[in-house]
Amino acid sequence: MPKTPTTERRGLSLATAGLQVRAADEEGGARPGFTGHAAVFNSRTAIGNPLTWGFYEEIAPGAFTKTIREGDARMLVDHDTRLVVSRVSAGSLRLAQDQIGLAVDADLDDRLSYVSDLVVNLDNRNITGMSFGFQVVKDDWQMVDVETVDGDRAEAELRIIREVKLFEVSAVTFPAYEDTTAALRSVGVALAARGDDAAIARRAAFRPELNDFRREPEPEPVSDPTRDDDATQPGETTGARQAMRMEALAARFRLAR
Repeated sequence: MPKTPTTERRGLSLATAGLQVRAADEEGGARPGFTGHAAVFNSRTAIGNPLTWGFYEEIAPGAFTKTIREGDARMLVDHDTRLVVSRVSAGSLRLAQDQIGLAVDADLDDRLSYVSDLVVNLDNRNITGMSFGFQVVKDDWQMVDVETVDGDRAEAELRIIREVKLFEVSAVTFPAYEDTTAALRSVGVALAARGDDAAIARRAAFRPELNDFRREPEPEPVSDPTRDDDATQPGETTGARQAMRMEALAARFRLAR
């Protein structure tokens, strides 16, 4: 069954993202700017509880190469598409990969009231991090040996993201998934994209909510002598049914689509 792409989000704290507001040119030649990192390479992050229903995740260097070259990402406030701060194609947003990760350099046009608010909120530390919305194009899953808090050894799954399609970067109030519902959403979406029902079933033993992300069984084909079996009928593909299911899950778990 083909994978159904669904938007995922990841975030960084203020300290890790290294957010800074660049002052405007004193002669008025340049507007203030915003710099920081929306993602960090080779940094292992726990998504949910990796020893039971979650996994670890790392972003590999180069994961943004193609999407930076071909994409047209925006910078938003709190992932809100109504609050567009800057855009690649407008020349007001510049994205690059450095030794740390995905570097962001955005112009801040204070003629927009919410941009003025953003500058104040950054200064007052009300905005506390960076996040990015993406779809995974390529990833690898492997088992890794980890040390528990008790000093014991255990195995956990590690997801290495090799390539992403980037939609947006955001200055955010809540940079990390700090509640169980959000963590379950992140785990479920990643595993659904992976297309491995067994991986979901193992985790659902600890968190039954993850069963909502499992694929529906394929119905038995029905022979119809009046139709051309080689023709694709509207609404009949497994991919379409899976897409509709993922849309419903996105609405239930408040995912960006």
